[in-house]
Amino acid sequence: MKKQRPVNLDLTTIKLPSAGKASILHRVTGVAMFFALLFVIWAWATSLASAEGFALVESVMGGILGKIVAIGTLSALSYHILGGIRHAVMDMGYWEELKSGNLSADITIGVWIVLTIVIGVVLW
Repeated sequence: MKKQRPVNLDLTTIKLPSAGKASILHRVTGVAMFFALLFVIWAWATSLASAEGFALVESVMGGILGKIVAIGTLSALSYHILGGIRHAVMDMGYWEELKSGNLSADITIGVWIVLTIVIGVVLW
C-alpha cells in the first residue's frame, strides 16, 4: 500500500516560528558551551601549571582569538541562561499559547543580542 503524502525537501520554504528558533538556539548554545568548556579547562590547567603557562594564557586571552572565544562563550552562556529561564516559566504554565510563546521568544532573543553587544564592547 503506497501512501500519497506531500514531500517538501526544500528547507528554504519552511518558516519556523520564533518559539521554534529560540528552542533550537537554546540547544545550540548548550552544545557550544560544552566545546567552549574544553578551552576553559585548558586555560585553567595551563595557567595554574607554571608562571610561563600563565603568561601563555594571558597572551592568548589578550589576542584577537582569545577575545573572540571569550565573547562567544559568554554570549552562549547568556543565551542559555535566558532561554533556560524562559523554559522554566513555560514549565510553570505561562507563555504556552502561540502568541505569548512567540513574544517571549522574541524578547529573549532581543535581550540576548543586546547582552552580546554589551559583552563585546566590555571585553574588546
